[in-house]
Amino acid sequence: MIYGVGVDQVDLIRVRKLLSKSKSKFEKRCFTKNEILYANRFADPAKRLGARFAAKEAVMKSLGKGWRQINWRDIEITGGGKPNVNLLGEAKTLAEVLKIKNVHVSMSHEENQAIAFAISEN
Repeated sequence: MIYGVGVDQVDLIRVRKLLSKSKSKFEKRCFTKNEILYANRFADPAKRLGARFAAKEAVMKSLGKGWRQINWRDIEITGGGKPNVNLLGEAKTLAEVLKIKNVHVSMSHEENQAIAFAISEN
């Protein structure tokens, strides 16, 4: 049964500005080590990080929460093909309370936009 859905769109120009201004601060605040390593394998890491940022926001929305209630790093988006969602810390605890069994996510990015859609099911 579907518990919730979420969608988010990210301006990659803004992500590129954040990365050029304060890369380590932005990365440490929002992404896991694995996400950072994956994105930095590419010429334009902003596309991968932006898509993952949108996916994290979409996952939060599908759980009925926002970034003030769930730490960005408590949601990890893995995979270079079909993305997978790993819930950690408070996000994992919340999912257990809500009896969420699966969180599905789909992401896409173009030159200056990234979008993600998430479905939480119990």
